[in-house]
This record gives sequence, C-alpha cells and structure tokens, in this order.
Amino acid sequence: MASVPFPTTLHQFQFQFATEEACQEYLARCRWPEGYRCPKCGNARAYTVVKRRCWQCVACRHQVYLRSGTVLHNTKTPLTVWFWAAYLMTTDKRGLSALLLQRQLGLGRYETAWMILHKLRRAMVNASREPLHGDVELDDTWIGAEQAGLRGSRQLKDRKAALVLAAVERRVKGSGRIRMEVIHDFTSATMNDFVVRNVAPGSTVYTDGLGGFAGLEKIGFKHVPRTQPLRTELRKGAPSVVPLVDRAIGNLQQWIVGTHHGVSGRHLQVYLDEFVFRFNRRRQPMAAFQTLLGSAVLANLRRTPQYEERRTCRNRTRTKPQQIGACCNNRISISQLAYLAPLGEATVHKSIKFRPQLIFAP
Repeated sequence: MASVPFPTTLHQFQFQFATEEACQEYLARCRWPEGYRCPKCGNARAYTVVKRRCWQCVACRHQVYLRSGTVLHNTKTPLTVWFWAAYLMTTDKRGLSALLLQRQLGLGRYETAWMILHKLRRAMVNASREPLHGDVELDDTWIGAEQAGLRGSRQLKDRKAALVLAAVERRVKGSGRIRMEVIHDFTSATMNDFVVRNVAPGSTVYTDGLGGFAGLEKIGFKHVPRTQPLRTELRKGAPSVVPLVDRAIGNLQQWIVGTHHGVSGRHLQVYLDEFVFRFNRRRQPMAAFQTLLGSAVLANLRRTPQYEERRTCRNRTRTKPQQIGACCNNRISISQLAYLAPLGEATVHKSIKFRPQLIFAP
C-alpha cells in the first residue's frame, strides 16, 4: 500500500481530508504503511465492515478497529476534527490553545478541545528518537512569575516556579534540535541523567559556571564551562556564553505567556514536549503534521509508568500544582479568566491588567 503524500498548503489539506472516509484511509496507511497484516494470523487480505468501521481478515475473520490501541481509541469526535486540530497545532509556530481550538472548530465543550490537544501532545515524544550530538549548549531556567522574598535564583525552598533544563544543538547557521525537561534540583546527578538520556556520548557540552554541570567529563562528555555575565550586564547588551539555548528558552517563555497565558505545573512537561516537537520541525511544518498523525496512530493507549511520570512531572515538582507562566497585579488563574470571559472583553480588561514577567536564570 503506497503512502499518501501529506498536504503542503491549506487548500490541499481541505481538499484531501474533507470527509471522514478520507481521514480513515489516511490513518489506515499510517498504521499499515506496507499493507494490511492480520495481527492474529498474518494474512494480508481483509475487507472493510462499513457499519462497524473495522477491518476483518479474510482467513480467520479477526476484526481490527482502526483506532483501537491508539490515542484515538474510543473517541466519539469525528476524525475531521482530529485532523484539523493536528494541522493547526503543528503548522503554526505559535501553537494553539484549547479555547482557540474550541472557537475555530465550533466544539460544544472546552473539555473536548483540551482532551484532543493533550492526546496529540502525548504522541509527540518518540522514545527511540536520535539524541543530540556535536556541540550542545545546556542551561537551566525558571518557568513562572517573579516571587518576592526569595534570595537569589538558586533558592528551591518555597519557590512556586518550575525548574526546566534545556539543551540545544549548535549548527553552522544557528540552532539545531532541542530538548527540554522539568527537573527538581541543581545536583550533578540530575544534570548528568538529563545529558545521558538526551545527548550522544563524546559530544561537547557548553554550559555556564553552575556547579551541577561539573561532573559531565566523568561520564564521557567534553565539558566547556564558561562564566555567564550578570543579569544586569546581559540587559545592557553583554553577550551570553550560551546564546542559542537562551534564545530557545526565551521563545518558550513568550509562547507560554502569549498562547496559553500560563500553564499548570502538573502539565508543564507535555507543553515542553509540544514546544520541542514544533521547534525541531520548524522548517517543515507540513511534514510535522504527517509525523504527528503517524505517531498518534502508532502510539500505545496504555499509560505506562514512564509516561505518567513524564506527563505529571512526578518526582520532579516540589510544590502543589498551580498556575505558572503569567504574572499580573491581581493574580488570576485561567479558570477565573474563563469565568470572566462571558461578562465581556471590556469587563475582563478593566478587572485585570496583565504584565507578563518571566524569570531568566543567570
């Protein structure tokens, strides 16, 4: 069975996936790129049971449902809605919030839009993806609003912001691929674990002078530590020692504030996965749509302990789930903003004055 070419323009997308049957055919070719194979007997011949929307083997009559065992399992939402969500989510560098998706597709409930986006985010991480290699910049940052009463940027106790570690490949013309992950402290064990899982052995890792990076040479990496200028000097135009990863962190923080107006600490990791997925495919956004749909079909629905730990940042967060990423004079959560929205746009703006402020660790 030949593969289906993915659309390169909005017009092609509308024409190619206009019906439910077209979407089902595309998913079938994503699931069986080399042709149908019965999971029970291995036979290559099957016919479609239209009313039950499944494939039945000619030899053993075993039935296979196209969406079973995937992130689309047991969904009542039309496939055309799923395809539109995947397309809008991957082709726009600003991403897509659940509220905007609900408005764009005319969904009746906000929870449906939120569920669709989170299931697609779940399919964005490939466990067998190739690690970063070559020259890699590494840095940490806080994702969250400024907080009074803290001493320095390394204080962990009573801090509400989340700690994130980011790595970026150096390429000739700029940034390559990136990796981002929520961590719980600055220790060498935490830093080494992240580098071992995301960077190829023998790569050169550039960092600032943080002591947690000191053990990278002992685990097979070339470490080049440099002293980062003070924050006041950076604001005056002093060059950063890790400019590419600082740029990626800045884009992440602006995306969280601009698109989502803050995210829950419990789900921060899946938002990082979405940002990484789209950033690594920024030069081929249409191919990102094809990759996401193929991953969504092949992704296992069962929640493994590794997935639960990644989704909820288990054993990495120090405080209760809370709203992070946005700061204003009168603190307000997204749920409160949604409550005020029916009162009218003018009412919301009179009640709240947003001043997004995010913390960059030196």
